Amino acid sequence: MATSIYGKFTPKDSAIMKLATYSLPRLNVSRTAFVIGDYVIDLNSSSRYYTSSYGDQELRNTEYSNFHAPTEMHALIQGGNHSMSHLDEVFKHFSRLNGDEMEKLRKESDFVHKLDEVKIRAPLRPNKIIHTAGNFREHAKEGSAADWPFPIPEWISFLKNPDSVIGHDDIVEKPDFTNQLDHELELAIIIGKKMKNVDEEDAKKGIFGFTVFNDITARDLQREEMKNGLLNIAKNLDTFAPLGPVLVPYKYVKDPHKLTMELRVNGDPRQQGSTSKLSVKIEKIVSKYSWVTLNPGDMISTGTISGVAAFRKPDPTPFFLKDKDVLECEIEGIGLMRTGVKNA
Repeated sequence: MATSIYGKFTPKDSAIMKLATYSLPRLNVSRTAFVIGDYVIDLNSSSRYYTSSYGDQELRNTEYSNFHAPTEMHALIQGGNHSMSHLDEVFKHFSRLNGDEMEKLRKESDFVHKLDEVKIRAPLRPNKIIHTAGNFREHAKEGSAADWPFPIPEWISFLKNPDSVIGHDDIVEKPDFTNQLDHELELAIIIGKKMKNVDEEDAKKGIFGFTVFNDITARDLQREEMKNGLLNIAKNLDTFAPLGPVLVPYKYVKDPHKLTMELRVNGDPRQQGSTSKLSVKIEKIVSKYSWVTLNPGDMISTGTISGVAAFRKPDPTPFFLKDKDVLECEIEGIGLMRTGVKNA
């Protein structure tokens, strides 16, 4: 089932909480989980196991785990600090188990699975996706050098269609009306609190965590749309928003402004960079776009790093995505999201 979510910059670090949404084979039911090493541990069931075995008497009931360790990611995010405090306890307990102990629990329970036994889905489908651009100035500079006909100033933004979200090991469908399918590796910021018109300090407090995002774009369609000042179809077609593989809470990310980023196509590094190259801080991005009410489960992207296909010289044609390509999108400490490409 699921391929590895670890890569060159994301080792199997059991100290980092990785929240996932998964499903079992032949069951079209998605549930939240921890991913620890090569194991996927159901969040709600592991909470029940922990509280019944180690928790205070008043916590040993189904309602407590249903509230603080819900089976759906939006509900988990909305649980706020109380839910995260409980999840910290549960996660620490299971992350201390060695391989033999984890394997024994897997065989004796129905809530611990091997990674390759489950389907890892997009961690969530955001309520709204605010896409920002121009925050990595190297991307803007490469566009100018490649004679891209439209400027890439700072603080560009547009909305992305949540229905275009797919997850780890899913397929990007290439329509037959585009010959210039491109990739854009970005850090995705997941909102944890309701906010509006907040300053940078409150914006930082309102971030729940981060995941990996690939802003798939049909460049030929984009050129035509932007002649009229629009940017819609080229970035919003079905499957054009790969997201995942996991969601890492902010407190488990050492420094979101020092994360190595790399996108590979068939093993070939195409985009290489770091969040250290952002021209603005992440909290400033969130503050800037809190002109609209931000709700738990909303997403704001950072914009992409340099290396997109459209700006390759002298001829970008060989670098556009094609049928049977395999993309690996990786951000240090968060994970590796793998997607394929096929002709629609």
